[in-house]
Amino acid sequence: MSNLDRITRIKQRLAVLNPILCTVEDESALHAGHAGAASGAGHFRITISSEKFNGLKPIQRHRLVYDAVGDLMQTDIHALAINALAASE
Repeated sequence: MSNLDRITRIKQRLAVLNPILCTVEDESALHAGHAGAASGAGHFRITISSEKFNGLKPIQRHRLVYDAVGDLMQTDIHALAINALAASE
């Protein structure tokens, strides 16, 4: 599976958070040669804004993101950088 396909799958999973903004960047090339890259899973950076994050601490927002991507963390995602913003931010 290509990382472009993975980005599509990640965005589809994040849709449950009703994002106002959602970008997923493939940073896998920055980690070439890294032991985790050998499995074929990618390194991604997510910027997401949602009203569901209003009033939540950053760790709570990150948990919602991890819950949304779920099993992709075991198969398609090796590393995930998250910038989760409340709608008002």
